[in-house]
Amino acid sequence: MKTLLFLLFSLITLNIGQPTETMSTDQNTLYDYVIEDIDGNKVPLDAYKGKVLLIVNVASKCGYTPQYEGLQNIYEAYNDKGLVVLGFPANNFMGQEPGTEEDIKQFCTLNYGVTFPMSSKVSVRGSDQDPLFSYLTTQSNQDFEGGIRWNFEKFLIDKEGKLQRRFRSGVEPESEEITKAIEALLNS
Repeated sequence: MKTLLFLLFSLITLNIGQPTETMSTDQNTLYDYVIEDIDGNKVPLDAYKGKVLLIVNVASKCGYTPQYEGLQNIYEAYNDKGLVVLGFPANNFMGQEPGTEEDIKQFCTLNYGVTFPMSSKVSVRGSDQDPLFSYLTTQSNQDFEGGIRWNFEKFLIDKEGKLQRRFRSGVEPESEEITKAIEALLNS
């Protein structure tokens, strides 16, 4: 019982990914959440209102890690038109993101020239799942709902903060499937 109470207290007192004014995860949009960026700054997601977002859980030691290059390329190609790529490092899959935020930032910058926003390390599944990912994995969309299966799953959010599309890890960021979906949302 003490262990259960400790875990509950720990989850309640942890602010990362918590909704802005409340601890509830029953939120209406993505804009109700606040994240912590890779430098430790709080970032309310409502700062991205009116933007199309591509949210991706990332890892530095994964077979899909080269997708950082494609993510950076689409960020550069579409950022001026209103796309923001948000990377969320997570160590949920076979320990493939073991580093600190500083390690992750250095790796991404040196190896892939990443300039898109990155969050601090989060958990994207399990009992310690970040509330933002609890929200995202339960939202209706035309593709699928449910838990994240691996690193580099992608969530495409429209300008109103609603999840429109999901893509599994194997779908490359620069694929026609993703770029057409991005363009459609940017032009809507």
